[in-house]
Amino acid sequence: MTTNESMNIRGIRKRRVGVVVSDKMDKTVVIQIERLVPHPVYKKYVKRRNNVKAHDENNEYQVGDRVEIVETRPVSKDKRWRVNKLIDRPVVR
Repeated sequence: MTTNESMNIRGIRKRRVGVVVSDKMDKTVVIQIERLVPHPVYKKYVKRRNNVKAHDENNEYQVGDRVEIVETRPVSKDKRWRVNKLIDRPVVR
């Protein structure tokens, strides 16, 4: 089975980019997803933020990392996402 065939069977999964805001749990990180939404009356763009818990198997992501997360089957009561890859790590001075 090729990757395209398995993609069709499992469907298209949502992907989001966010920042790790907490890594205190074992195998779990809290990701803050920020998006811009137009205000219904004034049409000015407003920032909306959501926190989601994502599965981090090897505890490799730290606070401040920009990561891509992928929707997955429920891993626990609150976890519905899995960390896919590291996009950017802040420079420590």
